[in-house]
Parts: sequence; structure tokens; C-alpha cells
Amino acid sequence: MTHDEAEAGAVPHAAAGLGLALVSAFAFALSGALARPMLDSGWSAGAIVLVRIAVGALVVLPFGLRAVHGRWHLVRRAAPTILVYGMLAVAGAQFFYFSSLQYLQVGPALLIEYTAPAAVVLWMWLTRGQRPGRLTVVGALVCAIGLFLVLDLVTGVGLDPVGVLWALGAMTGATAYFVISGDDRSELPSITLAAGGLVVGAAALGLLGLVGALPMEAATGSQAYAGVDVAWWVPLVLLGVVTAATAYVTGVAAIRLLGSRLASFVALSEVVAGVLWSWALLSELPGAIQLIGGLLILVGVAGVKLGERDVAVRPESAAV
Repeated sequence: MTHDEAEAGAVPHAAAGLGLALVSAFAFALSGALARPMLDSGWSAGAIVLVRIAVGALVVLPFGLRAVHGRWHLVRRAAPTILVYGMLAVAGAQFFYFSSLQYLQVGPALLIEYTAPAAVVLWMWLTRGQRPGRLTVVGALVCAIGLFLVLDLVTGVGLDPVGVLWALGAMTGATAYFVISGDDRSELPSITLAAGGLVVGAAALGLLGLVGALPMEAATGSQAYAGVDVAWWVPLVLLGVVTAATAYVTGVAAIRLLGSRLASFVALSEVVAGVLWSWALLSELPGAIQLIGGLLILVGVAGVKLGERDVAVRPESAAV
């Protein structure tokens, strides 16, 4: 197989990966807008995340078990990875993120969490020798400028230090999510990894709630979105099915196709989607500067994609 043939064969996979990554980003982004009114009405962050992850686990687990096809040795071999993934990339990332929403708006919280791509680039460079190319670096810088504008720091938006710390914890979990999901050395099906992570995450949060280490408070009052009151269980179902089950399954599949580094930058579209969801559901209007920042993020992602072509199809893999 020639280099050109290998690169041509990678195009459909890249297109599929980009599509799945965008679906995942928009699904994840919905969580902040759904959770914000619930936090304001008396729900604790721990209770929201527990229900969200538990519902997601119930939805995905049957499909994850079916994908194994009786190859339980794959699950046993990947058990430590599943455990870390569930504890850090699922439970940790989501709890830290929802906790940050008690002190920050959705946009800034997502911004801080999604400094994760820089951490992913550094990790892949140090551990696998994947040194970023010039286009990747330029694209990352453009993304950083876009994120700065989406945050709209130039208008003096305040940042609560406690909220920033929670968001940095979410960034650590997000970094683990991209790195572990993109590990192509594992033969474990992507949907099985997602299911296992959701199950472990739900169990960890449930145990913390039982021992009283994690506040679990709920409310049964109606929630208002875009001026419409809905029953309390409606956002919970959406959080579980859309922002957990759909988001994790499509996200892990996308990372397997795109690789950790590129997928982490494509996932920056979640920042833009989060602002748009907040606009649609919570009337938190984005400013012109934020919209410009969103466009810069898209341009930056395109630059990173161009810079990843030489990594995606290596000369040594093309010469068969």
C-alpha cells in the first residue's frame, strides 16, 4: 500500500470521526444549560451527576456487553483502565464541572475545562514522542485566542477562585478522557469502555453519597427552560440519555478514529455549543466578541486537523 492510498483510506474514517466528535461535543455541551436551573432550585451537583451517569450507564451497558461477544478476557485485561476511566474521566470530570457551575457561568467553566487539549498535546509528546507540528501549534494558538474571546475577558467578567479550582479539576478529568479513550493499544470495544466507565463512575458517586462524603440533595419542583416550565424528571432523562449515554459513546468512538490530540481540539466546539445552549435555554446572550471567538476556534481546529495529517498516516505504516 502506498502512502497516497493509505491517506485516501483514512479520509472516510476522519470524516466519520469528525461527525461523531461534533455530535459528542453538542451532547456534552447541553449538560451545563440543563443543570444550571436545577442547581439554583436546590439540587446538589453530586445528585445531578449521579443520576445523569447512572441513567447513562443503564442505557449503554446492554450494548457494551453485547459488543464483547463473550470475550471476557478483554474486560479483565482492561479492568484497571476502566476503573481509572470511570473514576477520573467520568465521575471526576463531571462532578468537578457541575461544582464549578455554582460559582461560574457555563461559558467560562467550559473554557477552563477545555484547556485540556494543551495538556493532551504535552502528554502525547512526553509519553509517545508525538511532537506537534508547526500547523498544530499555530492552530492551537488560534484556538487559545478564540477561547479567550469566548470567555470575553476584555469586558471584565469576574472569575471566582473556587470555581476556577473546580474547573481545573474538570480539566484534569477531561485530559484523562481523551488520553484513555484514544489508546488504540486496547482491543476493548469503544462502547464497552464507555459502558464500563459509566458504571464505575455511578458506583463511585453512589458510594460517596452513602457514606455522606458527597452531598446528595434533590428537589421536585418544575424547571424553567426558554420560558417553559417542565417536570423535574425531564432534564434528568435528557442528562442521562443525551449528555451521558450519547455523548460518551460517540465521544469514545470519535477519539478512536481521530486520535486523542485532534479529538481534544475538535471537542473545543463544546465551548461554543455550551454558549449557544445557554443562549437558547437560559437566555444568557453571547456577545459579538464571543461569536468571533467561536469562529476562531473553528479556524484553529482546522489548522490542527491539517497539522495532524502526517501523524495520522505515518510513512512506516504506509509501506507494507
